[in-house]
Amino acid sequence: MRRLFAIFTLLLLTVGVTHGKERSVEVCYRDMNCGTRTITLDWEDGTLRWWAHLNNEVVVAPSHLAMITDRGTWGQSIESANIERIDHINYSGAVVDFGDFSVEIRAYKEGVAYRFISNIGGDYKIVDELAEFSFGEEDMAWIPYVNYRPDATSDYATQYETSFENTYTHTALKDIDWRRLIFAPIVVEHNGIRAWISESNLEDYPGMFLSNRDENGVLDTEFAPRPKEVEQGGHNMLQGMVLSRHDYIAACHGTRTFPWRIVAMGMEDIEIANNSLVWELADECRIEDTSWIKPGKVAWEWWNDWSLDGVDFKPGINNETYKYYIDFASRYGIEYVILDEGWTVNLAADLMQVVPEIDIKELVDYAAERNVGIILWAGYWALNRDIEGLCRHYSEMGVKGWKVDFLDRDDQQMVEFVYDLAEIAARYHMLVDYHGIYKPTGLNRTYPNAINFEGVHGLETMKWLGAEHDQITYDVTLPYIRGAAGPMDYTQGAMRNAPRDKYYPDYSRPMSQGTRCHQLAMYIIYDAPLTMLCDTPTNYEAEPEFTTFMAQIPTVWDSHRVVDGIIGEYIEVERETEGAIYRAGLNGNTPRTATITIPEDYDVESIELFVDGKDASTDGTDYNYVVDPIDAKEANAKSIEVEMAAGGGYLIKISGTPTSNH
Repeated sequence: MRRLFAIFTLLLLTVGVTHGKERSVEVCYRDMNCGTRTITLDWEDGTLRWWAHLNNEVVVAPSHLAMITDRGTWGQSIESANIERIDHINYSGAVVDFGDFSVEIRAYKEGVAYRFISNIGGDYKIVDELAEFSFGEEDMAWIPYVNYRPDATSDYATQYETSFENTYTHTALKDIDWRRLIFAPIVVEHNGIRAWISESNLEDYPGMFLSNRDENGVLDTEFAPRPKEVEQGGHNMLQGMVLSRHDYIAACHGTRTFPWRIVAMGMEDIEIANNSLVWELADECRIEDTSWIKPGKVAWEWWNDWSLDGVDFKPGINNETYKYYIDFASRYGIEYVILDEGWTVNLAADLMQVVPEIDIKELVDYAAERNVGIILWAGYWALNRDIEGLCRHYSEMGVKGWKVDFLDRDDQQMVEFVYDLAEIAARYHMLVDYHGIYKPTGLNRTYPNAINFEGVHGLETMKWLGAEHDQITYDVTLPYIRGAAGPMDYTQGAMRNAPRDKYYPDYSRPMSQGTRCHQLAMYIIYDAPLTMLCDTPTNYEAEPEFTTFMAQIPTVWDSHRVVDGIIGEYIEVERETEGAIYRAGLNGNTPRTATITIPEDYDVESIELFVDGKDASTDGTDYNYVVDPIDAKEANAKSIEVEMAAGGGYLIKISGTPTSNH
């Protein structure tokens, strides 16, 4: 059950209370640099509506909101309300009390949000929730459809089970396929304004899908009903397959809050990419001591199919292979090695049944002696059989965390599992990397051991998709949409790189579309406190200079910002950590020149630059590594121009110290 202490704390900051006769409330957040964001809640005719402004422009037109419960509908036949206004350093807000329920609204520097609050006791059901987002039918949107199975119909019930991985379709709202569900986040372009839509604090409640069932300018919400019958099945018997569902979306008890509905707004694409509203609106950390949570990089074997060249044993799922990966990780200061699928007996869905070729304890001890941690892959069904017992058993052995996979749902039952795993794993000082999961909704703030999330059409797809697929455009689109929701395990680091016209899929010897610097830039562009090195150690060892630099890139930062870019075309990001500024550019399918300005208020000691080579357009592995491309002593007055190839990128590291706050 979601905690209400945050609400009670905020009410202490209330600056005004209005009783009874008011029929609307508006809150604004004004910023001299970014303008004014406004959210309005209205019940003039007894029915709840909300809308949002950026400066003087209506972004979200009046839109209905309601909760249909088995004890009445919240949001209709409203007669009176009490309004409590909140003045907070980070936002302006109000809580509107309608009796059995309240609605809280907030305006931030980056956008607006609202949520329902239950004021009733006892058991009750949420039958459905109405959350409209009204735009113009000609407005364009970047949307990811749920993967459409051949047997799917216009019945949304056939689409609730999904891995939340797809590319983006750029389409007018009126042309959205009404038969298909859309998963959040999405971006809508309205009169030159970008509106980014998602949710936060999704706990004990189903996730929000979107649709355009009426083929107009109004996006509607859809929610998976709570499962009634679930059986073991799916991939290697590791999934929970829903056989039937209840006629309600959530079973609830007593007073509680519900998820935030978010609209970030900006005039430029980089403004929505920089928004942090999911984090801001999530519950604060529930782990008292977080000092044991150790981010870092991971040497990973699944993407490269356990391949090793020039060894005197047969590479595969065995201790010899994993010891090689551990030795490689140790030499390069890589913090973890994952044992992905295959270390347990196939089809058993039992994490206590280990294949005879693997000795977990021996590998854990071997890794610990070399300052490397072991993370174990697990299917959802197998881990959910006994989360507590499995966390206890493997944490006592020295295992550092779980990579859990094939959740493939976001109904209330699955969201409960996601929170249960984070909470229980934290008690045993174990990290969790969630795969086959919905977008981040702030869990990583509430439980920071929930260190990374998939929910992205990542590099794994390059093992089987053909050249007709344009992953390069996807790479420079997702930071503005999925990336703004939170960390993502894209699993970058490919060493076989090719332009799209020379790329081909190879399951055991996979490659990436685009250049080597395109892959390297992802370590700065994409937020991932737990980051994979997806290729085989022997490919990395063949290029020690490149690998040493890549392995030493931090995975957590003191500050970060998107500095330039256009959605679907390119993006440039700057991140800072003590002693260094990293800046990277990730390019789409059109070559372009990027200008990197060295901060004037920075005492530069050295500069390292990775940039596409002259032949990168035909040989994706071609790059140049330049140390001190300009005289460091003159750096503060200089800028550097770099050429990014089609599907290219760059990464620059500026080492030194700031001379003032910059």
